[in-house]
Amino acid sequence: MKLAVVGGGSTYTPELIDGFARLRDTLPIAELVLIDPATERLELIGALARRIFAKQGHPGRVTTTADLDAGVEGADAVLIQLRIGGQAARLQDETWPLECGCVGQETTGAGGLAKALRTVPVVLDIAERVRRASPDAWIIDFTNPVGIVTRALLRAGHKAVGLCNVAIGFQRKFAALLDLTPSDIHLDHVGLNHLTWELGVRKGGPDGEDLLPGLLAEHGAAVAEDLRLPRALLDRLGVVPSYYLRYFYAHDAVVRELGGKPSRAAEVAAMEKELLGLYADPSLDEKPELLAKRGGAFYSEAAVDLAAALLGDGGPGPASVQVVNALNNGTLPFLPDDAVIEVQARVDRSGPVPLAVPRLEPLYAGLVAHVTAYEDLALDAAVRGGRERVFKALLAHPLVGQFDLAQGLTDRLLAHNKEHLAWA
Repeated sequence: MKLAVVGGGSTYTPELIDGFARLRDTLPIAELVLIDPATERLELIGALARRIFAKQGHPGRVTTTADLDAGVEGADAVLIQLRIGGQAARLQDETWPLECGCVGQETTGAGGLAKALRTVPVVLDIAERVRRASPDAWIIDFTNPVGIVTRALLRAGHKAVGLCNVAIGFQRKFAALLDLTPSDIHLDHVGLNHLTWELGVRKGGPDGEDLLPGLLAEHGAAVAEDLRLPRALLDRLGVVPSYYLRYFYAHDAVVRELGGKPSRAAEVAAMEKELLGLYADPSLDEKPELLAKRGGAFYSEAAVDLAAALLGDGGPGPASVQVVNALNNGTLPFLPDDAVIEVQARVDRSGPVPLAVPRLEPLYAGLVAHVTAYEDLALDAAVRGGRERVFKALLAHPLVGQFDLAQGLTDRLLAHNKEHLAWA
């Protein structure tokens, strides 16, 4: 089995390598290709990957290349993890929206739209090259905004599945609180990427006992603190929202908070510098503890499970049920079939098929429908370009929604992203 990682020079990559090494029986990789134009970083991380494989006794070969077409040729699966413009672009995404009194974040609101505009054309070009080199390969997208990027890939006819680590993080967290193993936990995880709610926490499977009421009663304070949301909100909702819902449920408070402290991009840039220094140590043969603070926790386990299901024998089993980003196809009846939703799905060689989900009540369904409409406009702007399309996407976003704000944000978005937008 050959896997390729586009963006293999990311400081995230050792998290992925660690999972591949530990879970080699689940996903037996013969060759792992790390692809990145940043050759200096790539070689650094490639060398660490080989040491991690060697320490864990993994027999697979790790290679590196800056040549995308050569790297993906013959691949069974291609993982895409990109950040167009790097941390500098992320810093801009987190900064200029605040000038308009809007949240500055790289996947939500105006900053998230900027990232989509930069990212979608690049990912679509990569996917076309993958299709030419390896027409049967699955594309696993971990590049944010995952929902919009996955929708772009599927609309263009690619064999693609989107992946996020929010659900697997909740699964691990809830298992620890309930003194269960992660495999005991099935989440009624429903919504869009970065806009989801845990409607149930079931023991043993989709039809198991719902442990969520007891979890909230006993551990609600800890869960709320982790989400940085009021305990009273969780009690009144009776569900657990993704931490990204904080940008909606506490928008103004978040804007004030972000305006008074260093951006996450600045923190991550400093962390990346330190990580690269650690990676350069020839004696390092495991992922360092600092990497856990970088983000992407449990990404490797989720990626291994998904790739194994897509490339395996297609047989039934607990490991083939997992949270992914996939076509709606009637799962949420109030959304179009070609919307991309984030839910539990049965995954095999033919791809993901969403499981039936609990009815999403209007309190949540309204926001999901609203953001889906925005995502449709955002994708149109990313594919076809144009100031008016950017403006309409911003006007449609529930965190913007006002003419003056949409105008001001459009001006700032285009000014800060000219070098990445061919049409601007």
